[in-house]
Amino acid sequence: MSDTKPLGVHMQREMAEQPAVLAGLIARWDEDLERIAQVLPDPLRGVAFVGRGSSDNAAMIGRYAVERFAGVPATLAAPSLSTRYEPHPSYEDQLIAALSQSGGTPEIIAAGRALRGAGSRLLGITNTTTSDLAGAADLAMFLSAGNERAVPATKTVTAQVLAVLAIAPAIALSRERSAPVTSAQLAGLPAAIEMVLADDGPVRALADRWRGADRLQVVGRGLDYGAVLEVALKIKETTGVFAQGISAADFVHGPIAAVDAAVPVVVIDEGGPNSEELAGVIDRLVTLGVDVATIGTAASSTLGIPDDLPEVLSAVAVIVRGQQLALEWARKLGRDPDHPAGLSKMTLTY
Repeated sequence: MSDTKPLGVHMQREMAEQPAVLAGLIARWDEDLERIAQVLPDPLRGVAFVGRGSSDNAAMIGRYAVERFAGVPATLAAPSLSTRYEPHPSYEDQLIAALSQSGGTPEIIAAGRALRGAGSRLLGITNTTTSDLAGAADLAMFLSAGNERAVPATKTVTAQVLAVLAIAPAIALSRERSAPVTSAQLAGLPAAIEMVLADDGPVRALADRWRGADRLQVVGRGLDYGAVLEVALKIKETTGVFAQGISAADFVHGPIAAVDAAVPVVVIDEGGPNSEELAGVIDRLVTLGVDVATIGTAASSTLGIPDDLPEVLSAVAVIVRGQQLALEWARKLGRDPDHPAGLSKMTLTY
């Protein structure tokens, strides 16, 4: 009997831990909303998110949610404007949400401190309680995801998404607006992710179908846009396939001309207000002879996600589908997703 461990054993185990990690965050949801509300500047002029890599993709979801549900302007701040150029822009009376899974990325800490110094409050979202980011923040939100050994982040990413999604209702409730999700909808998220993780047959089939591809487009829009970017990133990290995440609106403005039968496309459609437009994109791609797969709530989806999640939570399920595809595709190619070439668990950028 061989003692060889399967490829991606750490990544697979950490993906399986996501329902429990999410359940832990949901259990303290009301407490986190209250804590965030207590550090909001008064007046609050906006929210600026700071992150890199997967953290930046989670931040994109937070940005959309804040503007959609809290009615407050939100942006993704460019760290280099604080670390490489002087003077840095003013973010007075804003909440600065800095995301770093390790809490040790130098430029995220530096940018967070610089922007906070311009008169705002700093919210640090990290998985490490003793990190420099936690120490610098006015409020530290801990992901409580446990140790993550695989280089591609999985459970810390979906935990970050839930953490940034807490910002919108904290602001909304402070302004007497309706919360974007109910307690019952939140409570159902871990079970929904369990269902996605258990349904891995279609993922293995798709990975086998695309094992010869070296390029991929991932297309979506709206509240799922951050998930689009994260799915593409996870596939690049694990497989070496050059995957590009792009808004459907940008895709049809030019990049659609660069796809053909040799470049498959994943279209993410969780049934929201962009569904009709995305169906039109799929029709155009099929006419061009492109191999299209879908991640969504429709019964015909290649990789289905539960249809009872509100749009703002569907991104979590989409990201998990992307993790599954990245893991299985890497295995088909004989690559170990736990240790991608050229990457380390902690990336130090300045």
